[in-house]
Amino acid sequence: MRSVRMRILAVLLVLAAVGVGAWQLVPSKKDGTAITVGTTDAVTSLDPAGAYDAGSWALFSNVFQSLLTFAPGGTAPVPDAAKSCAFTDGDLTTYRCQLRSGLTFPSGRKMTGEDVKYSFDRIMKIKSPVGPASLLDTLRSVDADGLTVTFHLSSPDATFPFKVATGAGSIVDHTAYPAGKLRTGSRVDGTGPYTLTSYTKDTRAVLAPSSHYLGAVKGGAKRPVELRYYATPAALDTAWKDKRVEVTTDQLPPAVLADLNPSDPSQRVFEADGSETRNLYFNTRAGKPLHNPKVRQAMAWLIDRERLAATVYDGTVDPLYSLIPAGLTGHTASFFDDYPEPDRKKARKLLTQAGVTLPVRFTYGYAKGRGAGEQEATEIKRELEASGLFKVTLKGYEWTDFQKRWASGELDAYAVGWVADFPDPDTFQAALVGTGSAMNTGYSSKTVDRLIKDSRRYADRGEADRDFQSVQQTVAQDVPVLPLWQAKEYVVTTEDIGGGQYLSDGTGVFRLWSLTQL
Repeated sequence: MRSVRMRILAVLLVLAAVGVGAWQLVPSKKDGTAITVGTTDAVTSLDPAGAYDAGSWALFSNVFQSLLTFAPGGTAPVPDAAKSCAFTDGDLTTYRCQLRSGLTFPSGRKMTGEDVKYSFDRIMKIKSPVGPASLLDTLRSVDADGLTVTFHLSSPDATFPFKVATGAGSIVDHTAYPAGKLRTGSRVDGTGPYTLTSYTKDTRAVLAPSSHYLGAVKGGAKRPVELRYYATPAALDTAWKDKRVEVTTDQLPPAVLADLNPSDPSQRVFEADGSETRNLYFNTRAGKPLHNPKVRQAMAWLIDRERLAATVYDGTVDPLYSLIPAGLTGHTASFFDDYPEPDRKKARKLLTQAGVTLPVRFTYGYAKGRGAGEQEATEIKRELEASGLFKVTLKGYEWTDFQKRWASGELDAYAVGWVADFPDPDTFQAALVGTGSAMNTGYSSKTVDRLIKDSRRYADRGEADRDFQSVQQTVAQDVPVLPLWQAKEYVVTTEDIGGGQYLSDGTGVFRLWSLTQL
């Protein structure tokens, strides 16, 4: 999912120490008061067919239901709107779910399998350029019969249950959402633990506990929450210091995160290893300045990740040398093996072989207000231009505009963060480097596509390790994407807020219902 949004294994140590579900035992002292949560993640759309990003999916996981979800610290999907789900065949191409009975939309309509089928069908029909259709690349068709839903896949896909549990699986009321276009406006008609009572784009979303919720969150949501959206990390930091928000995450400025003090009695700080990554993507299409792989390889020889992590991010991120982050099955240091340290001579040699005019000129796009994106872009520009081999034009865009520009193939290069859609290495492969990927680089490799397809045949994901490694080795040679860093996980709350350690753990679920006032 785009960060943008994805974090995996972020708080497992905290969960083990505290105990899953402990927050539910803590009494509240401020009945009726909304907990305020600050974020710089923008919401692209309130319609699940039109958004594939962190800010939108964070909201979706609270106001919509998917058939499946993830429990705190869990790595396997568990039933939510579904009573049960399972593959019905040994070759992993037919997946069937039985809905819970009694699920009710805000209109009072009972949810049926037809709503589930409709929700998936319209995503594939609308195919929004910034929507999640690419995530459902193996879905061929959906059948519905009463409360039974059957998914037919075009090829074996052990990861399909994970995809069903994401924001792409959000179930909408088929009488309230048009089949062939995105719904506009500020209303949401879902069956999640919260209802959206008020929404002002880029400002706030007010959520109230739903009295009709039935699902994986035992007892449902207990306390209202107000999400407040800020344009920049600096603005979020100001709101935090002014006590206008009670909860925030690793979207604070890097210098602020680096100085967080866990022993400060006025706040609670949860820090752990995470799997959010950030990559530099290249437009590989013919006629573009970075089309030749030797040009992209030359860039891989010039960008200094160690310096980037230390200076721009104050050591709050770790340099990344692979597509799949450390801590996940299949992780390798393929980019370190091929490009171990900056080397101007090797970069120049590759550009000479490519026969391009020096310096190579290209446009680098980034999202304004998204973390340290501008500072990062400035540092990468400095490193590339210091070699005398490249000339970089930087352009910053508002987040939604930025998505549309890379989706249209307008940008030559663009840096985007990636928060895992679900806890499996596949989310760092198909969506990023598969043909027709969400990142729209124009890259297509029969070898990579075959390896991705083969890796999905294994129900035991550890058996796909060799395929995962081979994908990364191929990508390190073709360089359609250049990994930059892997983030640590931070959740910061005021001293009177509990449950922060369960808020986000890389499974794609943003558990606002876990928060409580002590």
